Amino acid sequence: MAGGGFRKRPGNKVVPYFSHEFVIQNHGDIVTCMCMVFIVGLMFQTTAPYASAFVAPKHNVTEITDNQSGMSALYTYGYKDFALYFFYTLVAIIFHAVIQEYVLDKLMRKIRLSKTKANKFNESGQLLAFYLVSIVCAVVIFRDESYFQSFNFFWNGYPHAGLTFFTKLFFVLQIAYWLHMFPEIYFQKVKKEDVMNKVVFGAVNLFICASIYYLNLTRIGMTLLFIEYFVNTVFHVSRILYFSGKNQIARISFTIYNIIFVLARLTGIILSVFVFWFGFKSSSVDSIDFKAGNFNTPLVRLTCLGGSLLVQAWMMWNFILFQCKKIRENSKPLSSTSKTAVKTNLKKNKSSRSESESDAEIKEPNGEVLKQKSN
Repeated sequence: MAGGGFRKRPGNKVVPYFSHEFVIQNHGDIVTCMCMVFIVGLMFQTTAPYASAFVAPKHNVTEITDNQSGMSALYTYGYKDFALYFFYTLVAIIFHAVIQEYVLDKLMRKIRLSKTKANKFNESGQLLAFYLVSIVCAVVIFRDESYFQSFNFFWNGYPHAGLTFFTKLFFVLQIAYWLHMFPEIYFQKVKKEDVMNKVVFGAVNLFICASIYYLNLTRIGMTLLFIEYFVNTVFHVSRILYFSGKNQIARISFTIYNIIFVLARLTGIILSVFVFWFGFKSSSVDSIDFKAGNFNTPLVRLTCLGGSLLVQAWMMWNFILFQCKKIRENSKPLSSTSKTAVKTNLKKNKSSRSESESDAEIKEPNGEVLKQKSN
């Protein structure tokens, strides 16, 4: 049994239903139908409690009294979050497919790129969309929850187990997005040599976001994520400009990125040292209190500090290696040009020398001197 999928796209060949190629071509439509099952379930009284478990955040810990009737609801994490991860991972796959088909593919038709550059272009486009959405959400949370009023805001009142609706949803979406990176390896038919890089990239980001969420370090965690996402946004904008042929603008943008990257690493190191070494130290406990969500023990605190510094150092080291490699590549054309010029000069000198030697003088019996020139 064969067919063209849910929707026939230009250039797509007819493939059998339920084959790998069919699933890959139509995974956006298939996942959309799966999400619609939960959305429709919200419309009926019988299925609404089950469907809402996959859509709306759970584990409400708000204690509202008569004097605090206008207080916003607060949430914490729990086992019901895994249903949210499943649903919003599907949403992330749909988001990925929509950006690819309606934005990136249309841009790709206007520019001609090799397959390798096209893959990098698509990767930058997808990550840029995610970073922009995350930055906007973080700015809204910073404004609504009055972030950065004082430096001790990061550790005052820890554990920060009670999260607002948007803060909890923010971290659920972060975890779901990095989870969706793994099925996308299959959907995008990533090359075998690139699979490990994709897995490591997704796993590291997933681990960082999950650690921030489950250790109740959302204030310092969201701030560090915002800084990192802002730097990555500048990088991917620069790369898209480069692939689009805007070389002059891309060169300026990459220069700005280089400066911001170094400043972001220094900011991350300073924030981590002050918050984990000095800030949380004032309210340190001897053992972990899982019920209250207090993980502020010396071991956990130093592990978080060491992990943050290690990540900053690792990114800085890769940045330095990349810049050194770029300098070597830029110096190669100059050296090769100079070597070519030297070889050309040597050849000219050699030819002139051989020509002078071939002009032998011949003395005739009458005393005339003749020059015999070799052909």
